[in-house]
Amino acid sequence: MASSSTTTSQALLLPGQPLSVSKTTTPSPQLGPGTYTRGDHILSSLVGYEQRTVPAAPSSSLLKGKAKGAAAPAVQAATLSVHGAENSFVVPRPDSIVIARVTRVTPRQAHLSILIVDGQPCGSSSSTSSASIATGRGNHAAGEGEGTDFQGVVRSQDVRNTEKDKVRLGDCFRPGDIVRASVISLGDARSYYLSTAANNLGVIYATSSSSSLAGTPGAGAAAASGPGWEVTGNPMQPISWQELVDPITGVVEKRKCAKPDGI
Repeated sequence: MASSSTTTSQALLLPGQPLSVSKTTTPSPQLGPGTYTRGDHILSSLVGYEQRTVPAAPSSSLLKGKAKGAAAPAVQAATLSVHGAENSFVVPRPDSIVIARVTRVTPRQAHLSILIVDGQPCGSSSSTSSASIATGRGNHAAGEGEGTDFQGVVRSQDVRNTEKDKVRLGDCFRPGDIVRASVISLGDARSYYLSTAANNLGVIYATSSSSSLAGTPGAGAAAASGPGWEVTGNPMQPISWQELVDPITGVVEKRKCAKPDGI
């Protein structure tokens, strides 16, 4: 039994652009995913490539069984569809869950550099370097040069759901902290508005502000450089939703902690 054949166009279609055939084509094509009609035109509804699937012709054995004077079988219409191009970029959207690094904290808001969006890395050479970034295809904010991460801010009223007027940003975040947050909105021209007002949102990784690793067998201090990376200390563990403890020194520091996975 013969199977249908599919051909794919190499020309990239944008939403609203016409496909290579119209409804006036004989036989009239069937519409598949990613297409719609306007008048006699068949248009693409997404960014992608045109695919034409042609049903298999009847087998010769079936044709031999037909009466000699029988009409020839009608040519079956092709099915047109548009399949989306692979998206090598990821952009934060409202309700996206992002992983970001705190770069600066002010009394009114914490500034973050977004590293991961909905589980997909995005960023720059200073954080989430990849082959696409190295070739100049990395994500960066509109109007910014290559090597600039998407930026986000957590305002004091978006840190938690209770006692918002008592929030002190310095007790919730510190530069170098890694934070899980939700995107509230696109914010202004330079930054997304982020929120940590949920149990599973907040600081997921932080190092202590001071370390006493000298002479401690097997201990390894976290150290890095670059904007927001000027941190040296011991990785801390959450002991409550607003406290982390340094397991080596026993020092307790305040943060807005995310609920650990698996609890």
